Amino acid sequence: MAPDNRIAICPGSYDPITYGHIDVISRAAAMFDKVIVAVVNLPVRKGNTLFSAEERVAFVENATRELGNVSVEPFRSLVVEFARERGAKAIVKGLRAISDFEYELEMNQLNHRQAPDVESVYLMASAKYSFVRSSGVKELATFGGNIDDMVPSEVAAALKERLDR
Repeated sequence: MAPDNRIAICPGSYDPITYGHIDVISRAAAMFDKVIVAVVNLPVRKGNTLFSAEERVAFVENATRELGNVSVEPFRSLVVEFARERGAKAIVKGLRAISDFEYELEMNQLNHRQAPDVESVYLMASAKYSFVRSSGVKELATFGGNIDDMVPSEVAAALKERLDR
């Protein structure tokens, strides 16, 4: 597939997908002709996931169903290789805080060394989602906290079921 500046990749572990993720994906979908949500199969930085890659892909597909130009795929390669294989010229990530920026700056430099033709695009988290992160949602769910305004209802139910075991 020939590179197209209008195709973007939104990579992440999505363990689980949150409304913050959905916000960034939706905004990216408005900016690009096609957005591929790339669900990393085995995240190196985050270790084992609570949900399998197949479950996470299904959650993302359900959460983005209304976005006609968004598709979801698992991946297990370098994100820049995945982007090139799909003809994407942009990797879109959301930023919530300084700690996100520091990590993403490092990743940007590493990715740029591997694929200078693939740009990184950063979207600032919307204020209402700036504190929402998957690990925080899982921690709240573990102790019975209310997560209904942070994740889709399907995800909230799956978290409750998984963490009750």
